[in-house]
Amino acid sequence: MTRSRARDPNVCGVTAAIAVIDGKWKTMLLWLLESAPQRPGELRRRLPGLTEKVLTQTLREMEADGLVHREVHDVRPLKTVYSLTSFGRELSEALAPLSDWGHRRLEKLAEPRPVT
Repeated sequence: MTRSRARDPNVCGVTAAIAVIDGKWKTMLLWLLESAPQRPGELRRRLPGLTEKVLTQTLREMEADGLVHREVHDVRPLKTVYSLTSFGRELSEALAPLSDWGHRRLEKLAEPRPVT
């Protein structure tokens, strides 16, 4: 899905929402930032396999979409902290029922299947 779909007023609302959270790391970053503001190093430690380059790119996209606020503290070395905006928190709350459904689906898939 292309990023332009996130801004296209002629697509369905679900498509526009999915375009904003599309990608391997965005939902996990939303989940982590929901609990508290985090520094980039903390996010990388909590998400093994996430490179610094991809983290930076993903956070910039989320900031451009209005989901994340980036605050740079003027100390040496510079201290950057990311937090959810109210819009990002709203999205996170909207995703909670979808997350619940996903957990129920995983439980159902783990049940033994009857032999026919």
